[in-house]
Amino acid sequence: MIDRPIDRRKITQLIEQFPVTVIVGARQTGKTTLARQFHADYYFDLENPRDLVRLDNPQLTLEDLQGLIVIDEIQRRPEIFPVLRYLVDKNPKQKYLILGSASRDLIKQSSETLAGRIAYFKLEGFRLSDIGPKNRKKLWLRGGLPPSFLANSDQQSFVWRQHYITAFLERDLPQLGIRIPAQTLRRFWMMLSHYHGQILNYSEIGRSFGISDMTVRKYVEILEGTFMIKTLWPWHANLKKRLVKRPKLYFQDSGLFHALMSIETMEQLMGHPKLGASWEGFALNTFCRILQKEESEYFFWATHAGAELDLYWQQGGNNFGAEFKFTDAPTLTKSMKIAMEDLNLDFLYVIYPGKTSYRLSDNVLVVAFEELEQRIMNNE
Repeated sequence: MIDRPIDRRKITQLIEQFPVTVIVGARQTGKTTLARQFHADYYFDLENPRDLVRLDNPQLTLEDLQGLIVIDEIQRRPEIFPVLRYLVDKNPKQKYLILGSASRDLIKQSSETLAGRIAYFKLEGFRLSDIGPKNRKKLWLRGGLPPSFLANSDQQSFVWRQHYITAFLERDLPQLGIRIPAQTLRRFWMMLSHYHGQILNYSEIGRSFGISDMTVRKYVEILEGTFMIKTLWPWHANLKKRLVKRPKLYFQDSGLFHALMSIETMEQLMGHPKLGASWEGFALNTFCRILQKEESEYFFWATHAGAELDLYWQQGGNNFGAEFKFTDAPTLTKSMKIAMEDLNLDFLYVIYPGKTSYRLSDNVLVVAFEELEQRIMNNE
């Protein structure tokens, strides 16, 4: 078993601070494996018929229990949340750890019921620090879902991801009440993979797929709400310039993106037209997880004249930016200079897959991907 110290530490902090901690995320990210490391006093797995029956009357079952109580697959019984509110108010020192392979609708429902009593932790696949920089290419190709990353071969990993996608479409989505035919959403998801790392054009996708803009938005929201994709919204700072206002789309897991693109091996990936987009999405997600900020705090920036910045965020009263370049030796481009000036950047990181980090100026640092965590954590 691969240790996940950062995720474990952050969850521990939430458990200590809040009565109810919820770990959310896509299926097979390792929520159950991680939760079992907390040695709960009581563990209810709602995919187990026996535990499901035990919680037919949740108040009677839970109210006399003490210690850490884990409830896995909570999306099968969302009506438990009001009961948890009563139990928490009755005994504020009681601790609950809730796991859910569910959509953001579940988060909304639970947050309204347990306002001020609940905290959320989104668990993704393995971090770069979990598996070490020497395995970075394997993590990029296979993605971070544990069964995919730990498969005995690239072929077995690819087959597992194909079955994962099928199970997600045919089983998981209907369980969440989403009644869209699996084949329809699969074809839409495959089409969407061509927009990985690009600005979303709802009208263009709608015309290609033969559906309305609103239906496109609905399908995107479903895939985003179930943690399959994420949208990065643009930052609007200079009102005098014509800025891009639509979001960028990224797949949450590079391995699932490669499965939808039928990329099985690193050799196939290195010769694929989506190589640059694939690496940008993987490096951007890795970078954001190292920074450990909320997703809503990240933006991209682009003008209709062509200047752009892959990632923008603010911290400690300063403005930061990051560019992700799949190239041998990044240089300071005109677009970077415009972004530095227009966004008043205090520092710019340029991340590339090389092995040597170097400076382009006092406030522009080219970072080798294998040194990424060390450089960012040391504020270099």
